Amino acid sequence: QVQVVESGGGLVQPGGSLRLSCAASGFTVTDYGIGWFRQAPGKQRAGVACISRSSDGSTYYASSVKGRFLISRDNAKNTVYLQMNSLKPEDTAIYYCAAVDAYGKVQCDAGWYDYWGQGTQVTVSS
Repeated sequence: QVQVVESGGGLVQPGGSLRLSCAASGFTVTDYGIGWFRQAPGKQRAGVACISRSSDGSTYYASSVKGRFLISRDNAKNTVYLQMNSLKPEDTAIYYCAAVDAYGKVQCDAGWYDYWGQGTQVTVSS
């Protein structure tokens, strides 16, 4: 059974950092596209950072996080991370990890992904 579970959210001050983890089971993270999405109150879920399966080798970052966030894979732990630096209050949202068994260039549209975690809250506030 394919599952992803997020962890690592919390409360952080503006300018701080957090690392979110997406632990995978039932599949190997190198063989699936993995995406991080977020949803703030009253807003639609939006792609933050996505990575294709390893054989396709592409990543995508939303313009609002480019240069501040980094998506990476730890194959040994079968986990995908989202390192978030220089956090801003507007980064406050529930962050979701999602997975899809697909080939090709990375897609960071929520409709592309089949398997979703429950989400983890990130709050950036002083």
